Amino acid sequence: MGIRAILSMSAAGCVCTVIQLCWLVFKLLALWFLSGYAAAQTAASPARSLPLSQLKSGLHYSGKDVQALQADEFANPAQLWLSQGAQAWGQPSAANGKSCVSCHGAVATSMKGVATRYPAIDAASGQLFNLEDRINQCTTRHQQAAAMAPESDALLGLSLLVTQASKGMPLRVDIGGAARGHWQAGAHLYTQRQGQMNLSCAQCHDQNFGQRLYTDPLSQGQPNGYPVYRLEWQKPGSLERRLRSCYAGVRAEIPPWGAVEMRQLALYLMWRGEGLPIEVPAVRK
Repeated sequence: MGIRAILSMSAAGCVCTVIQLCWLVFKLLALWFLSGYAAAQTAASPARSLPLSQLKSGLHYSGKDVQALQADEFANPAQLWLSQGAQAWGQPSAANGKSCVSCHGAVATSMKGVATRYPAIDAASGQLFNLEDRINQCTTRHQQAAAMAPESDALLGLSLLVTQASKGMPLRVDIGGAARGHWQAGAHLYTQRQGQMNLSCAQCHDQNFGQRLYTDPLSQGQPNGYPVYRLEWQKPGSLERRLRSCYAGVRAEIPPWGAVEMRQLALYLMWRGEGLPIEVPAVRK
């Protein structure tokens, strides 16, 4: 074999070796990138500040009189709104004659478990919906009726009725996929100091629950009783209303009704309270 042929073969072998080395380096870099990405995603997930075994509903921090009022099916003041919701469930729309029952049937069976998984991503729009958003979407899209105003008796009645169908079932929201970014935003809001008082949700409800604020003990801020009848409001109110009250309490700028921030914070709170049973119709002071 000639010198030229030997050199040619050596060059070809070197080229193959270089290609193999490059391919190996590429695979190692890809593995490093993917493992780093996965670690970053895990690190971005906030640790639970309250172990699931230590979660307590707001009812635990309520007085005996409030606990008795919630437990009394006849004296519970939220029953009036539940009755309104039950009537609205079967009421045909003036626009096309459709009612909730004509699509869904009995609320106790068709809506069982629904409230445990909201807020959730709406598949059609990609937006984060709370339960009231979903009810209003059904009202406008399928009944061709006007959307109900936030905190209106009509919307609260239906929201209470749908949520009661999941009474006793544990909270379990989906924080994967498109909901992941919203959940992370909610976690940030929960720990962010805000307002003139420079306080965060976590400082009250993670670090000081059980301590007294004036005459009342601070709760863990769990969302499993909403919509809730509050004696100070003399009517039921949504979780969004309660969050807005907290913003006002720390003298922070209150987001407008329907703001995505309120849904993101609600999503985080529902995840934070995962496993607690829904207790609608609930009563708080």
